[in-house]
This record gives sequence, structure tokens and C-alpha cells, in this order.
Amino acid sequence: MGRVVAVATCALNQWALDFEGNLERIFRSINIAKSKGARYRLGPELEICGYGCSDHYYESDTLLHSFQVLEKLLESPISQDIICDVGMPVLHKNVRYNCRVIFLNKKILLIRPKISLANAGNYRELRWFTPWSKARHVEEFFLPRIIQEVTGQQTVPFGDAVLATEDTCLGSEICEELWAPNSPHIEMGLDGVEIFTNSSGSHHVLRKAHARVDLVNSATAKNGGIYILANQKGCDGDRLYYDGCAMISMNGETIAQGSQFSLDDVEVLVATLDLEDVRSYRAEISSRNLAASKVNPYPRVKVNFALSCPDDVAVPTCMPIQWRHHSPEEEISLGPACWLWDYLRRSKQAGFFLPLSGGIDSSATACIVYSMCHQVCLAVKYGNADVLADARRIVNDETYIPEDPREFCKRVFTTCYMASENSSQDTCNRAKLLAEQIGSYHINLNIDVAVKAVVGIFSVMTGRTPRFSVCGGSSRESLALQNVQARIRMVLAYLFAQLTLWARGMAGGLLVLGSANVDESLRGYLTKYDCSSADINPIGGISKTDLKSFIQYCIENFQLTALRSIMSAPPTAELEPLVDGQVAQTDEADMGMTYAELSIYGKLRKIAKAGPYSMFLKLINMWKEICTPREVASKVKHFFRMYSVNRHKMTTLTPSYHAENYSPDDNRFDLRPFLYNTSWSWQFRCIEKQVNAL
Repeated sequence: MGRVVAVATCALNQWALDFEGNLERIFRSINIAKSKGARYRLGPELEICGYGCSDHYYESDTLLHSFQVLEKLLESPISQDIICDVGMPVLHKNVRYNCRVIFLNKKILLIRPKISLANAGNYRELRWFTPWSKARHVEEFFLPRIIQEVTGQQTVPFGDAVLATEDTCLGSEICEELWAPNSPHIEMGLDGVEIFTNSSGSHHVLRKAHARVDLVNSATAKNGGIYILANQKGCDGDRLYYDGCAMISMNGETIAQGSQFSLDDVEVLVATLDLEDVRSYRAEISSRNLAASKVNPYPRVKVNFALSCPDDVAVPTCMPIQWRHHSPEEEISLGPACWLWDYLRRSKQAGFFLPLSGGIDSSATACIVYSMCHQVCLAVKYGNADVLADARRIVNDETYIPEDPREFCKRVFTTCYMASENSSQDTCNRAKLLAEQIGSYHINLNIDVAVKAVVGIFSVMTGRTPRFSVCGGSSRESLALQNVQARIRMVLAYLFAQLTLWARGMAGGLLVLGSANVDESLRGYLTKYDCSSADINPIGGISKTDLKSFIQYCIENFQLTALRSIMSAPPTAELEPLVDGQVAQTDEADMGMTYAELSIYGKLRKIAKAGPYSMFLKLINMWKEICTPREVASKVKHFFRMYSVNRHKMTTLTPSYHAENYSPDDNRFDLRPFLYNTSWSWQFRCIEKQVNAL
């Protein structure tokens, strides 16, 4: 009697609508799983077409091509003698579902539609799919002819059912269902399901991984069982980075852990586990057994196949391990770096261009690119042929081997300090020293000629010459002059990104990187269409506070000593004239608030769903030791005025790596108006009434 089962899960770097590449990666994962003795293979959510297809799900082509890929999988000898569990969209009775298709030896066993759809934050699954609402109900699904010709089946079971093999019982969950308060694994476990599977499309957020791990382990801690989780990894075409973390858990303990950040397109985990450990664990939980005796049974699809071998007495089983979590600084170093690599190789560009100001934000962006170069060199060192092939194509050298991160950085990364008469020598020196230490190709240029030319056109046409406020001009004049500098930098950034390699006799163009952090975007402390306007922004979802910690991490781990002076310098835009040769303008003075305060405002506004009045009520308690109610009211009003005045800038925000749950990204995460009544008269009156009462 077999009792030791071998199961496999994986993290795949799938790409939306890349059916050819997605199929190849699925085949590779099945091959690896079989070579390690697995009898069941689980893949990520919607892995056939890629999770991020968005409105392409409406297209019949997406459904057609998904079935064409399924046909290739079914007929291939690679997928024989192993239960394969793949994800794809399926149209059943003219309703589109997010499904798992489970097959064995050219026969489809079950199509299991998703029950709980993700529809918050970055997710819009209800826009494209309908949840399956018929609990424990199965219908007949009529297969397309191309599939019938391979399987010999006309119909297959479609619905909420479980698989009964010769030695155990398996039940499926799909991503969000693990996070739901009434997760299917609860009732399935009571009905005798011993192995739970979860195919996910779960993205990275700073400090989120532990929540996913805790949910998986707790799923089997109370009920016993084996839980297998697969996840998408990489950038599949938008702002999100899916962070892998495939895992296998048993009876509340982690058995196998996949990497969270990796340049490997295919990662497969295999574990051998003793079913008797599940049965003995459950046997002594009397409350579970009482509930199990009353549970409504699931339809069972009988499978003439076993996950174990008859003679497995000598087969060693896997033991529990301690999950190793990354620090937030490590997450910033690795997550955006992997996202940048995916974007670079898939966009078929030759590298990145960054306006490097010598401040914390652009320096942090440069460090992330440097970290990417580190990851590339490590991947090649450990034999990753895909990364080597991509690196050779990017640098246009078929014999090249990236071994030194600084040398690779020189080939793929161009930094540029764009000085003006308002720039200090200190920031120029800081930018130059950091570029030397990371190895980037660095350019120093001066924009004054272009600024004077643009302002000169205005003066010729109007007969008026605007002045900075320190020179007697109005705030309107001063702001306009600052914005001209900022916008000229953006124009020059794109010019140099397109032609720098051409001027150096090299092929290709460069992607322009932005470096506005999440707090500046929230406050609107940026010029519309300045250097915050770029192709992509790896730090656009990261707070200033976390970026400072990341800079300290880079000093210690990459030995980038140039960052010490950058850390100690006050953040400044350097757009106003110097005073006695020194910078007089600082970000926090300009904003009228600190970055620490901004981070708190952002979390209350987005995560706590607080409007002006609710934010005031929360902050008078949070800040009671440092601010009077009148001071809190003044701060809250100032924030909401500035936020609403500048909200229009979010409509043009550069696509940014999503890392914070208080991101103001207007594209799909933070959906709000961009034309506000900025007086907030009713809301502020409520605050005033409360202040007077206090």
C-alpha cells in the first residue's frame, strides 16, 4: 500500500499573450517535475495565456489560442504519466471563467472554475470573469473539436469537485480563495481531501510575503493536510512584479520554499510526503472529526492513478524547514531589479538612461540597476543559459559573458548629471562618484543654454522677463522658471536615451528611468512632464523612508561609500538660485510637510480609507504628544489641499513598480477624480467644529 506521494509545484515567469514562450516554460516545468519523480504538477494561475491579459480576455483569440496550447500539452509525450494542473480562461455556456484544467495521459479529468475572484487594489477579475457560484455542483462541458480529437472525449466535468486517486484525494483552490474568509480548503478538508492545491497570480508588496506563508501554513494547521502553492513570477507586462514564493506545507509547517526573487524563468519544487502523517495528525483533532461527520460531500472524480508507489517503504520524506524572509531593504534591492531585467530583455532595448541628480531618489534608482547587474552576473555564474543569452543580445555581443557587475553596468547603464546655474558642486560630485563606484557610463552636461533659449522666446513674445522670487519675482514666475528647467531635463533625457549609443558607435536605444518616490507622487511634489516622466520608474511605489534604509543597505552590502554623503544631505530639487554658493531650497520646506508625515497621510488616505475629517480624528490621537488639535487640523488641511490641487499629475504618472499599498497610481490601483473642489469646504468645516469643541 503506497503512502509516500511525490508532488511538484512551480513558479513560472509567464508573459501575457506570449503563448509560444508560455508553452515552452510549462513543458520545462513538467519535464523537471517528472525528472524529480513527481506524479502531480501544479502551475500558476492562468499560466497558458499569462495572468495580465486584461481586456484581451474579451477576445475570442485569447480563448482559441489557450485551447491550442492545451492541445499541444495534451498530445505531448512530456505530459504523460503525471497529473498536470494548468490554468487558462474557459467559456462555458457563453460565460467566461478563470479555470484550472487538470489532465492525465491525454484525458481531461476536471475543469475547475474559480469561485472567489480578486477584485480589489490592482485586481479587476470581475471585469473579465464570472465566479462559479454553484457549490459542490458539476456540469458537462462540451470540448472544442481540436481537444476532442486528442482526448477522444466529447464532454468533461466542469465545476466544484475534487479528484479521488487510488491513494488520496486532491482539491483545488485558486489564488484569492486562500485569502477568502470561507476558503474552500476548510470544507474540502472536512470531506477528506488530503492535498490542497493553489495556483496563484500574487504580486509583490513590501512586507507581504509573510502573510501569504502564514495563510498557507494555517490552512493545514487546524485541519491537517498537504498544501501546495504555485505562483507567477516576474513582470508579465505591467506595473506588477509577481514574486514566486512557491511552497509546500504539511500540517502547519513549511516543507519546501521557492525563491521570492530570481531571474530563473522556471523554478520547480518537489516534495515527497507521507500521507499517514496527515491521517495521524487529523485523528486526534476531535473537533475537526465531529465537523467532518456532518459535512456535505463534494462530487468526486475518480482517477485510475496513484501519486505514490506500491513499494515506498524506503523512500525518504521531506522534513519541515524554517521559512527565510527577506528584509524590506533586500526586497527593494531584489524585486525592482528583477522587474527591470524582465522589462529590459522583453522590450528588446540596449539598456537604461537615468538623470542622476546626486540625491537620494535617483541614487536609489541607480543602486537598483546596479543590483540588477549583480543578479545577472550571479545567474550566469550559476549556469542560467537564458540570462546569458539575453545579456549577449542586449549588449550585441554573441561571445560576451557578464562576470563583473561594474563592467556589465558600464555596457547597459548610462547616467547623466544635468547641471544648471542653480546646481551645487556638491551634488555634481556626489553623482560622479556614485557613477564611478557602480560603473555606469556617466555624462556631465549643462542645461543653461536651453533654459535661456526657452525663456528668451517667452520674453521676446511678451516683453516680460520672469524672475525667481529671491530676485524679486512672484511665486508664479519662480515656479514657471523651475518648471522650465525640469521639463528641459526630460526632453534632453529622451534625446540622449535615443542617440547616446548611436554617438558611441553602438546599436540600440535606452529606456529612460524615472525616480519620483511614492510620497512625492502622493503630494504632487513634481513637475508634470519633467524627469518624473519616463518609460518606467522602479521606485515609484516606494516611500522615502524605505529608500533611505535601502541606501544604508547598499552602503553596507555593495560598499558604495559615495552614498554616505548623499544620505546626509537634505533632499533638494536645486531649481532655485544658490545663496552664497550653497543650496537654499529643500524638499520638505517646499512641500510644507516632512516625508515621514507624508507616509502617514498616504497610509491613512488609502489603506485606512480616511477622508479629511477621519484623518484628523485619527491624527489628534496619534500625534497628541507633539501637536495641538489646531496644528493637526492645519497639517491635514494643507495635505488635502496639495493632494487635490496636484491630483491631475497622477494621470500621467510614469508606470512604476508597485511596492506600497498606499500608492496613488491613477492607472488602476487608486481610482479617484483628478479635478477636485480643492477648498473641501464641508469637510474642513467639520474639522473646525471639532477643533473648537476640543
